[in-house]
Amino acid sequence: MSELTIPHVHHRHVDVDGLRVFYRDTGPADAPVLLLLHGFPSASHQFRRLFDALGTRYRLIAPDYPGFGHSDSPTPEDFRYRFDTLADVVEGFCKALGLDRFALYIFDFGAPVGLRLATRHPEWITGLVVQNGNAYEEGLSAQAREFIANRPGVEGAAERARAILTEEVTRAQYEGGTGDPTLIAPDGWTLDQHHLDLPGRKDIQVELALDYHSNVALYPVWQEWLRTHRPPALVVWGRNDPFFTEPGARAYLRDLPEAELHVFDTGHFALEEKLPEIAPLIDDFLARLRP
Repeated sequence: MSELTIPHVHHRHVDVDGLRVFYRDTGPADAPVLLLLHGFPSASHQFRRLFDALGTRYRLIAPDYPGFGHSDSPTPEDFRYRFDTLADVVEGFCKALGLDRFALYIFDFGAPVGLRLATRHPEWITGLVVQNGNAYEEGLSAQAREFIANRPGVEGAAERARAILTEEVTRAQYEGGTGDPTLIAPDGWTLDQHHLDLPGRKDIQVELALDYHSNVALYPVWQEWLRTHRPPALVVWGRNDPFFTEPGARAYLRDLPEAELHVFDTGHFALEEKLPEIAPLIDDFLARLRP
């Protein structure tokens, strides 16, 4: 009889200050926890294969932010969509689930959400897995800087932010920079676009786009947190990311000189193409963390 084991993955909701937050949960209840924070324009589904790879050894938990995936999506008139408020919801999510010691996986939007959480609760964080989640000015491409320049009061900013919410751009975020596009399942970008096309969702993404500059303003705060607390860190990066460039990955070593860095010849959604290479690195990293 084969000893192959595949984890059961639960799909749940929890109430956080009146919002119904969807999340995926797998792994033994008493195992070390990895909290995974997704990017744009995605949701927790981006971690499905990683859940299968690591879910028998660790407890993996991944929520969808408000306005993303299967979580509630109140209108911008009813909920203030800012990166601060996304962090508020993730903080409430952790408290609702009793999560107070975990490693943190931060990717794309997950970096500004997760690093806000880490600075609020450094005692919660046992380690960081950073995957194309920027916290340094040198990691911003020209394209990223143009995106960040869109902010309230700038003429045409909302229109430029809305212009990227198309199937063509969403697909390019997944396939761009990859070595072998046949390894990129179309499920990810088609599901992301499905959610983007739901009523009101693009208005939400415009609100967040216009707030992205607030993250860059906090880079010095997050860098100081990294220098002060020196969390164990694994940095894995797709070097062909058009938004967050390889220098941003290497910049983490300035504040975390003992961090482990691996750069792969792939794009923004590095797990899509390089999961077989990245999952063992995460497994080894988590196995070495103290509870």
